[in-house]
Amino acid sequence: MPDPTPQTALVIGAGQAGGPLAGALAKAGWHVTLIERGHVGGTCVNEGCTPTKTMIASARAAHFARASHDLGVDAMPTVDLPRIVDRTQGIVQAFREGSEAALRKAGVTLLRGDARFTGVRQVEVNVNGEAHTLSADHVVINAGARPRWPDLPGLDGVGAMTSRDILLLKELPAHLLILGGGYISLEFAQLYARLGSRVTVVEAGDRLLPREDADVVTALQGVLEAEGVTFRLGAQARRVVRHGDALSLDITGDGGDESLSGSHLLVAVGRVPNTDTLNVQATGAQLDRHGFIVVDDHLNAADGVYALGDIKGGPAFTHISYDDHRIVRDALLHGTQRSTEGRIVPYTLYTDPQLGRMGIDRTQARSLGRPTRVYTLPMTSVARAIETGQTAGVMRAVVDEATDLLLGATVLGPEGGEIMSALQLAMQGGLTATDLRDTTFAHPTLCESINNLFMTTPEMLTGQD
Repeated sequence: MPDPTPQTALVIGAGQAGGPLAGALAKAGWHVTLIERGHVGGTCVNEGCTPTKTMIASARAAHFARASHDLGVDAMPTVDLPRIVDRTQGIVQAFREGSEAALRKAGVTLLRGDARFTGVRQVEVNVNGEAHTLSADHVVINAGARPRWPDLPGLDGVGAMTSRDILLLKELPAHLLILGGGYISLEFAQLYARLGSRVTVVEAGDRLLPREDADVVTALQGVLEAEGVTFRLGAQARRVVRHGDALSLDITGDGGDESLSGSHLLVAVGRVPNTDTLNVQATGAQLDRHGFIVVDDHLNAADGVYALGDIKGGPAFTHISYDDHRIVRDALLHGTQRSTEGRIVPYTLYTDPQLGRMGIDRTQARSLGRPTRVYTLPMTSVARAIETGQTAGVMRAVVDEATDLLLGATVLGPEGGEIMSALQLAMQGGLTATDLRDTTFAHPTLCESINNLFMTTPEMLTGQD
């Protein structure tokens, strides 16, 4: 006999964890209400992966047209930023509407409004000024994060943009200043440089991307500088002032004080969780000192309460949010106890060349505690890269000396994320470095370079540095 009282769930946030989980539970016969105050699809679809990578494709086309002379073809692009933005937003809308249609088809009740916890698994939702109180057997929080707005004198009065705002800008900046030198900043820097803007990146740290091997970052920085991006590293922003159509950003660094003049300012100095209005403590969950929801390895935040995606802290990637939904889905529907412990976290920076990364890198291998081998192959030695004129970058793999198994890989090069993904599959499948060295790949492909990578003489590390 079917259960006459179906399970109920409240899902707060229709991101890349909340949406799929709501749909899966509804298809299984649960009564599911999904609360979303903005657009279905979360950051990824609306202001992250989808729009940025769509615009990057346009910028890449412009760059290749300009660089075609080196391949014996002369072309000069005309950049139409309004058309680029319109195409991008068209794709965003199609993805968003497709996601919403799938939820409704699954039987999910979609409620537009702002949610706030008022008790254990009890939520008050404000819909057009009218409060509704809802409760459920299980509550899932997937409310995400937003760009951090720093406490910088003058910032609120100069028309500065976040990563959300700049995606809708239809006026090509004459000189784009970017405050912050993180991953998303580098994507935007190259994107607008390729569209024709002058770009200056201001980073407080003494180097870019401190989580990556220094030589890899140096190579990537060199590519961006060759394309016209200027960097001010070790520079602290002091204030920003608008002067008519221009603005000035005052910075202090090792070289002393400097005032940068620009037409537009993009602020990209990290993200903060959307917990400030949720009152999650009312349901028994706890926040860490940065405002992220504390969870265990099974994504439990409190009894019957789960936190998924960016709002729980940790790696802020779409694929991690999606895997979070699978962990909770399988626990609720199938009783399986999957965990985040030991989860491989791959990611790709969509600069050109791409930076794909998974597992540990050479820097981490130095203090791993056991001997490792580090294989490195420059893209100048990759046949396919030479043939296509894309030789900037390097491939690297860390291998356990005792087992010959992969521990991690970094690929800076054309389609670096795709090559990294092939190495990730090999790592998860237990293939050894010897297996990869001797595998027959199609010629001439970029993945064929995996053969050559493991034919190089490795650097031997003791793991005790």
